[in-house]
Amino acid sequence: MSPAFLTAIAVILCILFRLLNVNSQPAKPQVWCMDGTFMDTIYKIAPLLRDPYVPTRLWGFSGHVQTIVHSIVGRVKCPWPLGERIYLKLMDNSTLTYDLYQPLIEHEDDITVAICPGIGNSSESVYIRTFVHYAQCHGYRCAVLNHIGALQSVQVTSTRIFTYGHTGDFTEMISSLTKKYPSTNIVAVGFSLGGNLVTKYMGESDASRPKNIIGGVSICQGYNAVEATNWLLNWQNFRRFYLYVMTENVKQIIMKHRQMLLSDDMKQRCKLNERDIVAAATLPELDEAYTRRVHNFQSVTELYKWSSCINYLQNIDKPMVFFNAKDDPLVPGDLLKPIREFASEKSHTMYIELAHGGHLGFYEGGLIYPNPVTWLDRALVSVIGGLVLAHNDFQTKSRASLV
Repeated sequence: MSPAFLTAIAVILCILFRLLNVNSQPAKPQVWCMDGTFMDTIYKIAPLLRDPYVPTRLWGFSGHVQTIVHSIVGRVKCPWPLGERIYLKLMDNSTLTYDLYQPLIEHEDDITVAICPGIGNSSESVYIRTFVHYAQCHGYRCAVLNHIGALQSVQVTSTRIFTYGHTGDFTEMISSLTKKYPSTNIVAVGFSLGGNLVTKYMGESDASRPKNIIGGVSICQGYNAVEATNWLLNWQNFRRFYLYVMTENVKQIIMKHRQMLLSDDMKQRCKLNERDIVAAATLPELDEAYTRRVHNFQSVTELYKWSSCINYLQNIDKPMVFFNAKDDPLVPGDLLKPIREFASEKSHTMYIELAHGGHLGFYEGGLIYPNPVTWLDRALVSVIGGLVLAHNDFQTKSRASLV
């Protein structure tokens, strides 16, 4: 075997090992929380937050691989939980659906986990199914919002689909849940785009938000759409590639329902040009050609400012827990500085940052083949339990103060 061939093999292996980041070691999550009592309460139910997160050895230390495996494979040995699909007819003639799953074991408290998936995702997304089943097995009822336009089996019946900052659909699901279960306590959980929507919902000045909501959890969101877009438009860390994939996914939803969304009346009323929509290669281009026009914004920047939960954080009056990974290729580290500061200054707020995990990956265990349940699934169910305990402790103290 020639020295040149051996050298080439060595170079390829070095590049591969560098891409997979195999020299990295498991690390404990970093936590920002000014409220020691709240942090201790969460730790009581979620002790895994004190332990190192151990990604799948061969490829789990690469944020790109974690993200790609999540996007293509989802989860291993994914269950298909059985639930009931609820249909709601909204005032604008939209057909909103959410899937409702009952707990598989009894829980001492009546808790409903209201889940808002990522962009273009639904109750049928693999990572949502895995989390729902795991939560059911711990005694939680789950309700999953299906973003309008995301389900293959449900037609769009109005002139809109989901958007980045429109919390009205999540509000409708919460309203429906409180009518069905007036005594339930609700924990809102949002993944990626859903994390932004849940956080914005919790911070909006809305007197109609029910008191049943006892807390919220956000996972892998970017907090500021204006700043996030500037980062995603450059090729560093392959961000432009991920932006292209997201753009194509949204565009596919629009074109699938083009008879309703791109009717002649809509084109004339909103000044839509179908060629510009089809030609859009990035989300800002697509939002300029379609989204901001349909939702009556003067510019894409105005749309993004309105959509960004960072502008609503200070109004949140319920406990919140935020998760992000440093190696998330969709959420650069600079976007995480504001949430670190917020958690360091706001009571009943906790920010958890992991060195690894990618975007919604967080696979753990094994050399090549990861465990069926991810670290994220285990952490979320534990944190929900911690929020329930914090709520119960607060209720107990409030009743004692009245005696």
